[in-house]
Amino acid sequence: MVNRLVLFVSGICCMFFMACGTSPDVPRERIDFTEGWRFRLGDTPEAADADFVDEEWRMLNLPHDWAIEGDFSKDNPSGTGGGALPGGVGWYRKTFVPEKSDVDKKIRIVFDGVYMNSDVYLNGVLLGHRPYGYITFGYDLTPHLKWGEKNVLAVRVDNSEQPNSRWYSGCGIYRNVWLVKTASVHVGEWGTYVTTPVVNESEAVVNVQTIVFNETDASTQITVCSSLFDAENKCVAKADTLCTVGGGTDTITVQQLKVASPQLWGIEEPYLYTLVTELFDGDRCVDRYETPVGIRTFSFDAEKGFSLNGKPMKINGVCMHHDLGCLGAAVNIRAIERQLEILKEMGCNGIRCSHNPPAPELLDLCDRMGFIVMDEAFDMWRKKKTTHDYSRYFNEWHERDLRDFILRDRNHPSIFMWSIGNEVLEQWSHADADTLSLEEANLILNFGHSKDMLAKDGEMSVNSLLTKKLADIVKQLDPTRPVTAGCNEPNPFNHLFRSEALDIIGYNYHNVNVPDVPANFPGKPFIITESNSALATRGYYRMPSDKVYIWPERWDKPFTDSSYSCSSYDNCHVPWGNTHEETIKLIRDNDFISGQYLWTGFDYIGEPTPFGWPARSSYFGVVDLAGFPKDAYYLYQSEWSDKQVLHLFPHWNWKEGQDVDMWCYYNNADEVELFVNGKSQGVRSKTPDCLHTVWRVRFEPGSVKVVARKAGKIVGEKELRTAGEPARIRLTPDRSQLAADGKDLSFITVEILDKDGNLCPNADNLVNFNVKGDAFIAGVDNGNPISMERFKDTKRRAFYGKCLVVVQNKGKKGMVHLMAMSDGLQPADVEIVID
Repeated sequence: MVNRLVLFVSGICCMFFMACGTSPDVPRERIDFTEGWRFRLGDTPEAADADFVDEEWRMLNLPHDWAIEGDFSKDNPSGTGGGALPGGVGWYRKTFVPEKSDVDKKIRIVFDGVYMNSDVYLNGVLLGHRPYGYITFGYDLTPHLKWGEKNVLAVRVDNSEQPNSRWYSGCGIYRNVWLVKTASVHVGEWGTYVTTPVVNESEAVVNVQTIVFNETDASTQITVCSSLFDAENKCVAKADTLCTVGGGTDTITVQQLKVASPQLWGIEEPYLYTLVTELFDGDRCVDRYETPVGIRTFSFDAEKGFSLNGKPMKINGVCMHHDLGCLGAAVNIRAIERQLEILKEMGCNGIRCSHNPPAPELLDLCDRMGFIVMDEAFDMWRKKKTTHDYSRYFNEWHERDLRDFILRDRNHPSIFMWSIGNEVLEQWSHADADTLSLEEANLILNFGHSKDMLAKDGEMSVNSLLTKKLADIVKQLDPTRPVTAGCNEPNPFNHLFRSEALDIIGYNYHNVNVPDVPANFPGKPFIITESNSALATRGYYRMPSDKVYIWPERWDKPFTDSSYSCSSYDNCHVPWGNTHEETIKLIRDNDFISGQYLWTGFDYIGEPTPFGWPARSSYFGVVDLAGFPKDAYYLYQSEWSDKQVLHLFPHWNWKEGQDVDMWCYYNNADEVELFVNGKSQGVRSKTPDCLHTVWRVRFEPGSVKVVARKAGKIVGEKELRTAGEPARIRLTPDRSQLAADGKDLSFITVEILDKDGNLCPNADNLVNFNVKGDAFIAGVDNGNPISMERFKDTKRRAFYGKCLVVVQNKGKKGMVHLMAMSDGLQPADVEIVID
């Protein structure tokens, strides 16, 4: 059993000025450095020079993804797996003037993520190169700054060699950028680590480890003050420690805080404390920042599965790639929050960051909203999956990237396990693991093992040793969480399993092998790290619904169907996957399974399995690319939540006399009865082996209605009517009031209705949008995986009756007016307040 508690540490802004009786000056600043950049697509090597003239370059704010602005093409080197969108080389430049009053400070630039192969220059000086597009990194600007004068930061981004990913990566400085100012004596980057070795109802013991750096020449005495505040801003514990830090060195202080009757972080109530860290040189505060803290305890057990704060529960999670639909890979907090809100409403309680380090904002939101996160480092190790992927850099960069990943994320309460890899090709038991010379193996592993230990009978292979090395790095930096990996070879001779370095056995798919886990891996906890890969196109139904469509025949065999659509009945999945219902039942009926991470929560750009061109985005999500739930969403809601669910599908617009399979997902009822134009079609009930009800009925125009009863009393009704011809547009914003911050968004659902207000389920009308006021259209979408329409546009066709328009504010208060128009339809408009 692994029994651990971790606390979240992030952020470096200041909210609490009086933690230790201090003055309200700001010794540390973390400045949003995303505004006012110039950009040019194309390689311009001379742009590294400070005196290069860039006045004709495009002015924009970060985060920015240039690929999402492009056209889909089968000739783009990313291929359909990468979303069929363009790559290339791009340059970014920003001019700024550092204040002379900061001359004694240390100035650092931090990039949350640049995809990929970034080179950063300050005033023509190369600060460094970072190939991994998902890692956070930074550079000290101080030695090269010109105080009180113009300075130029230039960033070259090279995503020209493709494919380098199995999904859409985006291109550019697609995550946030920060300028961090500190005194010469300060806490190091990611230099606070908080754990709780003891948690019970009466008390929690909070350990705080702080690394203090002294970048002066002289030794100094520093007081480290740590104060813990509750959600009501009341100080509940604090500690002061005096330490001596030699010139040009660092020191680590360890403090213990005791919290009486702690409020625990949980899924339903993700309670957060705030740790305020301050450094004092005498009476002068030289560093200060805050850290959200979540106190909780959890365990993974080989027999009983997962428990949080002593209560057994299933991890009902989803895998998520990082793109935000029509916004591309460019990070936007509201867009991420909207995705999590939709998933939370479904009953989802877990997120797998597949298959790379996520944006910090995602983890911050998971901390606040209550999700169980599986944080993942790599999709490949030495062995490549695509021609130009990270395997090219693994030998040189894996230690640095893995360490930075753990140090950045290790204090988020939402993270419950680390994954060191996903379906890495080194796992396979039949793989030739002894293809390296002893010198090459030692270079990668940094171990002094002899040749006799490598891939010999009964001994560990290079791949097993590599697994152990990666797991050891993680445990050295964070011994409080278990390590796992997503494996798609269930054989116990899998090299990752043979290493015995994985604390949790993780299977991707292979439901048929799951019952053998307790025998094959005695004493090891187990989780389905990736499940199902069921396929669906929102609004499309292929009958009869009791026929299962397994597409493609093999993962590597081309497949074509003229519809380029997958049925939204739960009757279509890949050959290595399963239906949604099958996995739900498997997990429900086996206590030892800790839970699952469903592939996937949302559709994503790229990897359009089972099809090739013109398909360019996935079919796996229970929510489509635009954020509209598919029918399976309501299956999970009925099984994973206590919300009242009564979902009847499909629509009621078919050919006269056609046989139609009507399905119903429901909960909190004993039975459901279907009526067609008032005539009963029979009473049905779910069974332990079938999580839905179904009627095969003859279509006749009018209405179909389902009535749910419990103990003989009606507890719910749902009616669908035959829609007439499209007549008007309806607009429904998810939020009608936005913050005037230049970033906040409103996601507006666009529906095509008939004259009576019924959704037209087959409508594909082209809708044009016009915005008046201080806002702009950030993107448009409709969830269609084969649409060639641009994401950055002012128009979009409806797809099965719906499309989406996203409005972004420009940072000014006022009223915004959005108009939607389509030939032959009554237009619609909506007002949004920017405040």
